[in-house]
Amino acid sequence: MKRLLYLFLIVCLAGCQKQPPIVFSDEVRLPMTPVKNQGNSQFCWAYAMLSTIETEHIARGDSVHLSPAYIERVVKRRNLRGMGHTLLNIIGRHGIVSYDAYPDTSYHKLPRPRWVFMLGARYTPLEFAHSVCAPGEYISLTSNDEYPYYKKVVLDLPDNWEKGSFLNIPKDSLLAHVERAVRQRHGVCWEGDTHESGFSFKEGVADKHNNSRPTDNHCMAIVGLARDPQHRLFFIMKNSWGTHNPYDGLMYMSAEYLRDKTVAIFMTKEAYEQ
Repeated sequence: MKRLLYLFLIVCLAGCQKQPPIVFSDEVRLPMTPVKNQGNSQFCWAYAMLSTIETEHIARGDSVHLSPAYIERVVKRRNLRGMGHTLLNIIGRHGIVSYDAYPDTSYHKLPRPRWVFMLGARYTPLEFAHSVCAPGEYISLTSNDEYPYYKKVVLDLPDNWEKGSFLNIPKDSLLAHVERAVRQRHGVCWEGDTHESGFSFKEGVADKHNNSRPTDNHCMAIVGLARDPQHRLFFIMKNSWGTHNPYDGLMYMSAEYLRDKTVAIFMTKEAYEQ
């Protein structure tokens, strides 16, 4: 009886042991600023789009680190949802500052910085925004079979309250454009569905999913490409939920997940046209 109980406990303990993380082989890893934590705000769209702009410039050889807290200070609403173009529109109107000038929300009690200093030059926040993101530099993409392909469409989504338009292309084309952009060392912003059971920040993986139409609930920056032990393609995603997962806050999203669960993609027009 004791032996049976002992074997039962061994089996239970073995089943409860934490599974080791998947060992991915990175093919492309783009430069990036440190992973941040949006806390209880809903500003994932700001964190992801700013990270995309940062990666785009760092890959060109520029040192750029931008302040999400400044965007929260400008908006003055921690529950404001949006999309990648929301961030582009906000910095086009109000500018942006460096992370060092406004590192976190504890600075909200202080006046917004009037100047940005970079490489010996002085900019207003609006001038600085235009130096890191020219008007019209980015293109918005989607894949939705309810609309005609290769046409500009306005997605009927709560987060698209600014009525931004998206170039609608087939899923396979969208996937190919994203992979090619990353291989050409361009930053890409992803927006899509993280409510699938196969999406786990704790495990750092987004893979298995159903075939339902994706919902719009989170944004991340794409910073690389990798292969799993079965040589399947995964995209390396820079999340904004802190660093407490097996990959220090990064996530690995399968190409199949990205293909089927994407709501919107934002990249430079140069990246799209390559």
